Amino acid sequence: MDYELFRHPVSSLALGPAGWTQTVNFLFTGLLSLLFAVGLWRAGPSHGGALLIGVWAIGLLGAGAFRTDPVSGYPAGTPDQLQHPTRAGTLHDLFSLIAFLALAAACFVFALPNSPGWTLYSIASGVLFTTTMALASAAFSQHQRWVDRGGLIQRVALTIGCTWQTLLAVRILHT
Repeated sequence: MDYELFRHPVSSLALGPAGWTQTVNFLFTGLLSLLFAVGLWRAGPSHGGALLIGVWAIGLLGAGAFRTDPVSGYPAGTPDQLQHPTRAGTLHDLFSLIAFLALAAACFVFALPNSPGWTLYSIASGVLFTTTMALASAAFSQHQRWVDRGGLIQRVALTIGCTWQTLLAVRILHT
């Protein structure tokens, strides 16, 4: 089976012919997020929030350092789910889970009470990010209702989370 955008996770791109580009993407995004966490720490709106962004960054770096296992029949000739995950695949999943939980928590930590619009947006982002990542996880675990849309759902989640992080940076820059 060829890579299908709507079915397969972003991480599976690292298993393809140009897989190094996805690995570099994880590492570069992790490094930039780590630098952002340092800047947040220095800016001081929330040291706890800065730590969570730092954990998100470390999760991305770990996801880049350890390649995912095949899932949902990609690459061609692999099963939908491995019976015995590899050590690298398990570490990739662990780092990814830690990253996703940290980013979701950061959305709630940075929901500052003195700005109702930003508070609502941050809470909504945290809830939607968590919900869509849970659905994507179910899809990648081969849940029949979601498996064919797992990649799409994950991309929606990542768009929500990364947009929130970008807008947080803009917000901090202008305060």
